[in-house]
Amino acid sequence: MINKGSLTFFYGSTATASPAFLKKIASERSAVLLSEHEWLSALYPGQIISLEDYLNYSSRLKPRMKTYVQHILSIGTNVVMDFPACTRQQRRWFFELATEIKAEHELMIISEQHQKPEAAPSFRPHPQMFETPDISEGLVIKVC
Repeated sequence: MINKGSLTFFYGSTATASPAFLKKIASERSAVLLSEHEWLSALYPGQIISLEDYLNYSSRLKPRMKTYVQHILSIGTNVVMDFPACTRQQRRWFFELATEIKAEHELMIISEQHQKPEAAPSFRPHPQMFETPDISEGLVIKVC
C-alpha cells in the first residue's frame, strides 16, 4: 500500500504567502507547489478583472483541482497549495480534500514576515473575509 502524501495550505492576514516562502516550504517537503493565481491566469487570461470575476472563476477551478490534488496525494506525493484559506468554508474545502482520501494535512498560519505585500486596492481582502482558524475545525495547525 502506498502512503498518502501530505497537504499543506496557508492562512495569513494578507491572504497570501510570499513566493520565496512558498518555494522554501515546498522544497523542504519535497512537494508539488500549486498556485491558484497561476492556474487562474493560465486558464482565464485577461478575464479576471473584478472580485466577482475572481469568485466566479475560482469556484469553477476548485472542483477540478480537488480531484487533481487527491490523485497527487494518493500516489504519495506531498502538495503545497497557495489557495485562500481565509474563511471556515475555504478551510473546510482543504480539510475535506485531505480527509476524504485519508491524507494528512497542515494549515500553516504565516507570520507577516512571510507574507506578500498587500494586494492591489481592487482586490485587497476586506477584514470580514478573514476568520481566524480554530481548533474546532479539526485542522492540524502550525504557526510559522
